[in-house]
Amino acid sequence: MRSLYIDGAWTSSVASEPIDVVNPATEEVIDQVPAGDPKDVERAVAAARAAFPGWSALPPAERHGHLIRALALFQERADGIARVIATDVGAPLTFASRVQTGMPLTMFRTFLDLVAGEVGERFFQGERVGGSLVVREPYGVVGAITPWNYPLHQIVLKVVPALAAGNTVVLKPTEVAPLAAYAFAEILHDAGLPAGVFNMVSGTGPVVGEAIAAHPDVDMVSFTGSGRAGKRVAELAAGTVKKVALELGGKSPSVILPGADLARAVRRGVADVMRNSGQSCNALTRILVHHDLYDAAVEMAAGFAAEHPLGDPFAEGVRMGPLVSAVQRDRVRGYIELGVSEGARLVTGGAEPPEDLPKGYYVRPTVFADVRNDMRIAQEEIFGPVVSVIGYRTEEEAVRIANDTVYGLAAAVWAADEDQALAVARRLRAGQVEVNGGGFNPLAPFGGYKQSGVGREWGVAGLEEFCETKAIQLRG
Repeated sequence: MRSLYIDGAWTSSVASEPIDVVNPATEEVIDQVPAGDPKDVERAVAAARAAFPGWSALPPAERHGHLIRALALFQERADGIARVIATDVGAPLTFASRVQTGMPLTMFRTFLDLVAGEVGERFFQGERVGGSLVVREPYGVVGAITPWNYPLHQIVLKVVPALAAGNTVVLKPTEVAPLAAYAFAEILHDAGLPAGVFNMVSGTGPVVGEAIAAHPDVDMVSFTGSGRAGKRVAELAAGTVKKVALELGGKSPSVILPGADLARAVRRGVADVMRNSGQSCNALTRILVHHDLYDAAVEMAAGFAAEHPLGDPFAEGVRMGPLVSAVQRDRVRGYIELGVSEGARLVTGGAEPPEDLPKGYYVRPTVFADVRNDMRIAQEEIFGPVVSVIGYRTEEEAVRIANDTVYGLAAAVWAADEDQALAVARRLRAGQVEVNGGGFNPLAPFGGYKQSGVGREWGVAGLEEFCETKAIQLRG
């Protein structure tokens, strides 16, 4: 069984029972991690609290130097880490390399570039605002609780900016797919990060996660996961009035306006849902199409879904691996059965397991038509490869349907006229909106409206999230 990482050393957990790590493609146990205990959290928080004065007092350039060494090690080990993620999460190796490992590398580098440049100077040396000097300072001890769908990316988005800003960290990685977190902890250790600056306690949310959220010596909690768990984190954190950042779920719409490139828009929407086997919080799971184009769009969606073959994550040509666990597979299949019972038309896919994949937590790419927005499959986050195609008659109706969920994480708009697309994008209640396939930007803020979360990640906003703001009033 693996160990915890506390105060610069690998150490045993108070909890004696292990948590099995299962390969979702083979259903075999491939490793074990400690279940963790609140007493382990006590040790980790105490180590982080003791390390905070020295770490926060270092000149930003020295903290940057430690993290630059870690980035170099990350780059050296990227291929091996991608293979770990392909095994642990079930992501196809090409996706595990390009996205599950490549995106965290990009984000790591982006944060360090920001800190080393004008942003870091403005944040840490301060900027004059009238007769005041405004500076950013670290919160103290940050608790980071991360999910299984992008296990390394979400760790980098929390740990790197938190450390760069001068905080110390206690990480609780997902227990479902924890091996990337262990690879990351080894990188920080081998980079020579001072003891106690970074700590990691594996375990479940109800035990380890709740102990972190409620701990009086944790000054901030950054959480990514389900809405239910996020509400619980906020509830526990309220007891000590600590800063809370939440990145939660989504039910994101892709609004295709008449005159748009229909095939391109539908293909992009389907591919967006099928990436990572549908396990993406910002997946464009609702495709909204004008009634005059509806039948053509449904036919296209079915054809494009077939372009995502299922299979062994290490096999050539595979674009979709298994879901991460039996629990997740059963949840998604249950939603597919629910969609049928609600009256939606199953166009392709379905709840039945793929005949040629007797082992593994696989779910077939699924497209539903004749979906009403009040159906549960249109309102609730399925977190699997399931697309709902919804019709509308007017632009006003399209905007109303797009905004008619409790979520507001992401959206897309497609139109022949970019000004029209931008006008609709401005009306959508979402934290990020793609216009005509606008691409990934690591400097743009990421986060949601409504029950999709509180706060922002990525870029300057992602660094600022881990900083207190202090105004020093100067005499003129």
